[in-house]
Amino acid sequence: MTAVPVAIGRRTTAPDAALAAMGDRLVDTHGRVHRDLRISLTDRCSLRCTYCMPEQGNEWLARSSILSTDEIVEVAEVAAGLGIRTFRLTGGEPLLRRDIVDVVRRISRIEGPDGRVEVAMTTNGISLADKLPDLVDAGLTRLNISIDTVDRQKFADLTRRDRIDDVFAGIAAAAASELRPLKLNAVAMRGVNDDELPDLVAFAMEVGAQLRFIEQMPLDAGHTWDRTTMVTREEILEKLGERWSLEPVPGRGGAPAEKWRIDGGPHEVGVIASVTAPFCGACDRLRLTADGQFRNCLFSNAEYDLTAVLRDEDAASATASERAAAIEALLRSCVHGKLPGHAINDPSFLQPARGMNAIGG
Repeated sequence: MTAVPVAIGRRTTAPDAALAAMGDRLVDTHGRVHRDLRISLTDRCSLRCTYCMPEQGNEWLARSSILSTDEIVEVAEVAAGLGIRTFRLTGGEPLLRRDIVDVVRRISRIEGPDGRVEVAMTTNGISLADKLPDLVDAGLTRLNISIDTVDRQKFADLTRRDRIDDVFAGIAAAAASELRPLKLNAVAMRGVNDDELPDLVAFAMEVGAQLRFIEQMPLDAGHTWDRTTMVTREEILEKLGERWSLEPVPGRGGAPAEKWRIDGGPHEVGVIASVTAPFCGACDRLRLTADGQFRNCLFSNAEYDLTAVLRDEDAASATASERAAAIEALLRSCVHGKLPGHAINDPSFLQPARGMNAIGG
């Protein structure tokens, strides 16, 4: 097993009683208990969003490097035993995975110390309308759909694909399903959609969903992100405040989005402000890339190679318990190496070499 060494930040030790209560959970050196594992199923996508990847010339992961469903489930079982409660399937676009329904079905049957795990998904919504009934039947419990604009021409220009009707169909299917809360994600971009932020919220309210705006982050494959042009949390709230009254919703916990109640409720809107209002102190998330690399932070340049545990010669002859122990050891190493924060606002920050589609959302 190979782990990339990383610098460890200042240690803040949780009280002994609290640590004892956590048992064998995944707790980092800053006292954060990890309950969420984001699993990327592929780096490929059916769109070519300008802020994510170029239209041509993308270097995709070799298909042989992509984790199999058996490997994903093996890891998920170990993670669930260590207190991971939610598995979010991401990409690229997870619906491009041919066995996506089987992946959901097998993970959703896993039991952890706190009972049956939850399986969530983040998708662009294309092909969702056709696949959603089978996904719900397989055990999918929550759904986030990305839609950065409701304007047809803007959508085509932004994604380089004329597929907005497919996305609308996916959202309609999700709205008619039992999956709640239903969330729509939109990256706020200057000169692209910053003039329609209230319209996006109004659309979400019409379909019974919660809109979550995301500050644009330095995760594009072309490394063209520019802090000076990003739409900030404060700007988003100011624009929304021109149409509605916004009341902060308490009890955020480890959730990435701050939420505000719109005109007293029941509708809410969220903002994920990773750049201007980092929430690292409560982060409970880990990530697994499609090619088997654990990451303890979306913005980290360190990865922990799971393929050595799953695929080398020793792994082939190891017992199930030996393999589980090796996966657990790598997970714990990954968690132990987690820094206090992502340091985006530090002059020394280096953008991850991988783009968002290769890391997983």
